[in-house]
Amino acid sequence: MLNIVLHEPEIHFNTGNIARTCGATHTRLHLIKPFGFEITDKHLKRAGLDYWYLVDITQYENLEDFMSRNEGARIHYASTKAPRKHTEAIFRDGDYIMFGKESRGLPESLLKAHYESCIRIPMVEAARSLNLSNSVAVILYEALRQLDFPGLSAEGHLTGREE
Repeated sequence: MLNIVLHEPEIHFNTGNIARTCGATHTRLHLIKPFGFEITDKHLKRAGLDYWYLVDITQYENLEDFMSRNEGARIHYASTKAPRKHTEAIFRDGDYIMFGKESRGLPESLLKAHYESCIRIPMVEAARSLNLSNSVAVILYEALRQLDFPGLSAEGHLTGREE
């Protein structure tokens, strides 16, 4: 199982969308405080639709709390300041992928301390960044692809269609 980590998320719609993605992919979601919203926010719940029962969520008081409770975790740090593409990373079962707050990303001190584990999504230089929930989906699905989509249904079925 993979793990998505949101460091100080600010926008409830993004966090709700990410929770929905995590629920649909059997991925754990880790939320590091402070949040820019209340966890009980109706917009957060609406964005996650009815997937909340599928999401394994853990909350942390701060980054130090997260690091101490997940000592030894293999973490990929997603940032526009990273030196290599997300497709160059080798993802393993149990890995964590950390994303920063919408307005500023991850702290530079954290990125500098783990620079070899930093990854980015390629984009034109004029673009500041992608939307956080889109970034999570892009990188998470690359990690799942590398792991051959464990436990996920790979085929759909039509219903009520006349042939």
